[in-house]
Amino acid sequence: MTSPTPEEPHPATPYGTPDAPRIAVRGEAHLEVDPEIARITITVTARGKDRRTALDDLTRRNTTALDIVKSYGPAVEHIETGAFSITPELTRHGRNERIRTYHGTVHLTAELTDFTALGELTTRLADLDLTRVDGPWWTLRPDSPAHRQARQQAVRAAVQRAKEYAEALGTGLAALVEIADIGAEGVASFPPHLPGARKAAAYGAAPGAAADEAAPLDLEPQRQYVHAQLNARFTMKPPKL
Repeated sequence: MTSPTPEEPHPATPYGTPDAPRIAVRGEAHLEVDPEIARITITVTARGKDRRTALDDLTRRNTTALDIVKSYGPAVEHIETGAFSITPELTRHGRNERIRTYHGTVHLTAELTDFTALGELTTRLADLDLTRVDGPWWTLRPDSPAHRQARQQAVRAAVQRAKEYAEALGTGLAALVEIADIGAEGVASFPPHLPGARKAAAYGAAPGAAADEAAPLDLEPQRQYVHAQLNARFTMKPPKL
């Protein structure tokens, strides 16, 4: 005698049933918010007839740039050193390879949260000898409340849209079946969001330039655009058609 086998579950019906029609909608939200972080990159360079001279000048200028950035205290949230290089430049003519000069470079990155200090810091750095400043790039923190707000608005938009569809049929929603991020069930259909950025470049004065202190730049923060999209599925009460 064989024991009875448990009844196998029935597969879910993808399009609902006459007793429980299904509504599938997309919820979207688009926010425009102030940035939270401004990022700048600083490139310090040096040249010298011999390696030691170039390296000493590069070390001195790098220290000066770091001291200026660190002098702004809590306004600078993060600073790091990137690539460093010291490269010989060979003569272009002649049968023998000879070193003409040495080039040294250090790349720094600074992130600021106090934008009132940004213009002054950028100007002071750009006023240094053989120093280039790029930026600012404006962005939000990965855990910014703006992302949560956009997702919540997208959910509310999906519910409202589903209600409107149901009301058009003279009925109402019965239950929520599923909420999913766009792309969570397959390949994303839209490119990843890139934070807005405005890039400018400023170059330090060459040796021998005027020593007058430059006026601070007036840098206006660039508004950031946050997007959220999701798919939502509901069942509704059977309409009378």
